[in-house]
Amino acid sequence: MVSLWYPAKSRSGKRAPYMTAKESELILKGGEVTGVPYDALSRTRTNAFSDAEPAGRKHSLPLVLLSPGFTEPRSSLTALAEELASRGYVVAGIEHTYESLATTFPDGRVTTCVACEAVKGQEFWNKVGQSRAADVSFVLDELTGAHPAWKGASLIAPSRIGMAGHSAGGASTIAAMLKDTRVRAGLNMDGTTFAPIPESGLSRPFLFLGAQAMHSPGGKDTTWDRDWVQLTGWKRWLVVAGAEHVSFTDTALLVEQLGVYRNRGLSGERAVEITRSHVRAFFDLHLRHKPQPLLDKPSTRYPEVKRCDIEQKICA
Repeated sequence: MVSLWYPAKSRSGKRAPYMTAKESELILKGGEVTGVPYDALSRTRTNAFSDAEPAGRKHSLPLVLLSPGFTEPRSSLTALAEELASRGYVVAGIEHTYESLATTFPDGRVTTCVACEAVKGQEFWNKVGQSRAADVSFVLDELTGAHPAWKGASLIAPSRIGMAGHSAGGASTIAAMLKDTRVRAGLNMDGTTFAPIPESGLSRPFLFLGAQAMHSPGGKDTTWDRDWVQLTGWKRWLVVAGAEHVSFTDTALLVEQLGVYRNRGLSGERAVEITRSHVRAFFDLHLRHKPQPLLDKPSTRYPEVKRCDIEQKICA
């Protein structure tokens, strides 16, 4: 399943659903969240409208693919998707079937996380990356091929395609870029990466954006240190003070609103603002070629965001 967000000609029609009631139930149960109605997530209000008429000129809109974390639905990146769409991007949120806790298809069928039952060693995660890379190529074929599956596909600029993902989705961004050269720029949000980048390297633009506690150079997760050397094009390594793993998704905001949990180090609202601004800046730079000082030097507006110096192993 894929959700598309895009600039629309008018704000009219029915609000786009965040997820179905059954998806909400299975996700809350899977997360062992109690004390809230099981359909609570399905009642989350979005800013998009279902089946809106797309706006734009032919081949004028950059395309960004979004891949969620393992077990997570594509809706977990809605805040980011809506932000990019409001700025003139087409956004394709990809649901990786049998990895998500719940995926509802148009015929009412609901699939669950079959992959959750597997033994999760290195071989398993390598397969996740390969499978998701194949999903990305399939979606690109469906959106930019000779017989596209979406009526607005002609608006997409096929030479301006990027990808961002969270957790396993972030790790899969590297796998997708290695497999498919149509993905011109990639971004990993707090994802421990899978298989190493080959010695030949990856020369297209790449951004690491993660939680300072986990993803500082020489820290708890060393996969970014390993991959950094093999990234031979434009690259940045940013960490966010106070962020947790879910800070780069809607989850941080939603659990606060449900009264389930609050990250005292970084509020959900602030986390969403930081994620939106930095992801947008990355794609504006590399898919629209607009200078972005936000990615080059510290910002007084976002003091939580630190730029990392890998050789000195400091982030400031």
